[in-house]
Amino acid sequence: MSTSEPFAYEAILKDTQDSGFTMASEPLTGSLLRTLAATKPGGKFLELGTGTGLSTSWILAGMDAASTLISVDNDPKFLEIAERHLHSDERLTLVRADAGGWLEANAEESFDYIFADTWHGKYLLLDETLALLKPGGLYIIDDLLPQPNWPEGHDIKAHLLKERLLSEPQLWITQQDWATGIMIGVKK
Repeated sequence: MSTSEPFAYEAILKDTQDSGFTMASEPLTGSLLRTLAATKPGGKFLELGTGTGLSTSWILAGMDAASTLISVDNDPKFLEIAERHLHSDERLTLVRADAGGWLEANAEESFDYIFADTWHGKYLLLDETLALLKPGGLYIIDDLLPQPNWPEGHDIKAHLLKERLLSEPQLWITQQDWATGIMIGVKK
């Protein structure tokens, strides 16, 4: 493991590749997630779409000891990989649930940092997700540039999402056309 990669990253990456999971965030995105996590000491973090835990490991690497992370995913096969490698981190709560149902059941929560890496929180229930952000809270999404695993017509959905976020009155937004395409919002 290189010193720039988070704890357990190489092991999670190997298991991710062996599992056939093809939607993991890449290292440039992970590095950004870690850097942004470091700006929220004592923060309350939410990740929608754990996958196998690669992004989770990057977020945890940037968090301080007083921070907490809830990471939600509905696929037990992939969530088990995250659990196997990250279970010892007491700051992390892994939740097996549909992100949409979880968002609706936890509408009273508030977070300093939300990484939305699944349909719910990005393409679905966007307003509900943004309502969970504290003032000054970070909203981060990726996969906004064309990807080989996109279904037909997804490029239109990504374009509409970008337009929607760029016009969102409650956020300051920065669009980055590198890695897989990233947008970062800060709640006003």
